Amino acid sequence: MVAIELRRKSGVPLYVQLKERIRQQVVTGAWSPGFKLPTERELSTLLSVSRNTVSQAYQELETEGILVSLQGKGTYLAEADFSTLNASRFHRLKAIVDQALAYSLQEGFDCDEFREVANHQALEKQRLLSEVRIVFVECNREQVDYFSTQLALGSGIRIAPLLLEELLSPTPVVHRLIEEAEIVVTTFFHEKEVRLAIGQDKQLVAVALDPQLETVVRIARIPRNKKLALICISPVFAEKVQASLIAAGVEHSLIVATQADDEHSLQKKLNESDILLVSPGRKREVVALCPLGKEIIEFVYRPDLGSSNLLQNAILRLREGGLESRY
Repeated sequence: MVAIELRRKSGVPLYVQLKERIRQQVVTGAWSPGFKLPTERELSTLLSVSRNTVSQAYQELETEGILVSLQGKGTYLAEADFSTLNASRFHRLKAIVDQALAYSLQEGFDCDEFREVANHQALEKQRLLSEVRIVFVECNREQVDYFSTQLALGSGIRIAPLLLEELLSPTPVVHRLIEEAEIVVTTFFHEKEVRLAIGQDKQLVAVALDPQLETVVRIARIPRNKKLALICISPVFAEKVQASLIAAGVEHSLIVATQADDEHSLQKKLNESDILLVSPGRKREVVALCPLGKEIIEFVYRPDLGSSNLLQNAILRLREGGLESRY
């Protein structure tokens, strides 16, 4: 899987998928205003797509005011503090509301009635999202903890983390956790294992988790003579990072340090390396131990936009179905 997953058999044009993935980086704050994007040639090579695909995505995002191209200097995220992006998003939202309002007026409802019902429905959807019980299953501690704390689907929502090995060798506590869960979430890679473990009756949602494109591009630009260390909690996470870099065409070898390393061994690897890659679970520790001035790159996987939307829709269907069954 490459840094940005473009589903070639989805029926959605690749340039449209690429646009949405870039937009996601902006919405989530992964890219700040002024961030320099890879060139069309670099990104087309990284994603194994034609240069025309990248060019069309860049051009449309530039037309929308999200990107700006400076001749001879490159393509950058517009210095607009997200106002341009928000304007584009709210323009689409306004069009949806205008259409619903026009239809309501045609049916004889007035604006006050529309506003009251729309506000009530929005609050109800938010409440439905916040009450669901979700368990997220992954094979490494970094990923399961980060996903469970960072994926915000609604006010007050909580996601219980569960390691795959805990699910496959369950204790009574794990049995109860799965029994009480309304939705179990895992990655596409572990979908079959998790399905077998939880049975056919429990709702399962599989999501795609990809490394941030910005991170992969930064690593790809590091000279080959530089020594890179990866500081993480588990060997499983280290293997996943190395596989992601290989899939993206990045051939740096990594000095790996996991939580099993003692402090002396860890410090030695930090000193031997020129640049440090860290998992979210060990960033604070590494910053405290790192020699002054050494570059630190946090390696983060995030759910793609389509996966987040899929999970939100599953929650709403579940909650709305429960409400309908009461009447």
